[in-house]
Amino acid sequence: MRPSHIAVIGAPLDLGQGRRGVDMGPSALRVAGLNARLKSLGYQVEDLGNIPVEQAEAAPAGDARAKYLPQIAAACGALATRVEEALHRGGLLVLGGDHSVAIGTVSGVSRHFRRDGRAIGLIWLDAHADMNTPESSPSGNIHGMPLACLIGLGPAELVDLGGYRPKVAPHNAVIVGLRDVDQTEKPRVRASGVHAFTMRDIDERGLRAVMEEAIRLASEGTAGFHLSLDMDFVDPQDAPGVGTPVRGGATYREAHLAMEMICDSQRMTSLEVVEVNPVIDEGNRTAGLAVELVMSGLGKRIL
Repeated sequence: MRPSHIAVIGAPLDLGQGRRGVDMGPSALRVAGLNARLKSLGYQVEDLGNIPVEQAEAAPAGDARAKYLPQIAAACGALATRVEEALHRGGLLVLGGDHSVAIGTVSGVSRHFRRDGRAIGLIWLDAHADMNTPESSPSGNIHGMPLACLIGLGPAELVDLGGYRPKVAPHNAVIVGLRDVDQTEKPRVRASGVHAFTMRDIDERGLRAVMEEAIRLASEGTAGFHLSLDMDFVDPQDAPGVGTPVRGGATYREAHLAMEMICDSQRMTSLEVVEVNPVIDEGNRTAGLAVELVMSGLGKRIL
């Protein structure tokens, strides 16, 4: 996404997880100066506001294996439509919300390129695999299922959004930063065809080598890749205000390097940032870091 028009869409969804507060993530990112910082890079920013999302207090949780499924499906459907419309005008940045919003974002991006007969890749920067299904999930929280849904596994209401599956071919989907996987989820990750780079891979090979391979895999035979940045990719020392923090994540500089390499590749089609929770943050520090990382992904350089 070279400096040009960029649409910003908020998706204040927190129905996908048990800990409340990530619905305020879009506001936290805007308060941290996101739009002004984007303009400083030369982007023409069009903030489209937030999609409508039901509140947990106003809706029953429903099936304990997939809580708030109808409400999440409705929100993701609305987001997919807004995303597809925005991409016709230029670049795209979606602000979550919990990671279930990615079902809507990626569905809209996939549909946009599918009209021209092109596929997309996906880079998933995350501590978690997010590849549970209602049958395997220990919690029933849908924010642990979006990547599975996008490669064609899970509830039909989410998997078939837009009328087709999968939204991304497994061999073009890459997880980076993985370090917390449910026991029931591990066999699916191994068998899925999705490429998973754990924190051990980063420790042994270095972030640069891992990101080079991730970019190559997500780019092969595609129009480019969507980047889904869960802020728990970063270690909680630098990003304390996230939905599900896990120790041992990417350092401050590793996170910036990942985003700088993604920008250098010129293969990113669209971007989202999720799981910022200002309720448990320290002075909006995590939202501030998220804005910094977005800037690195969209062209900011040290020199």
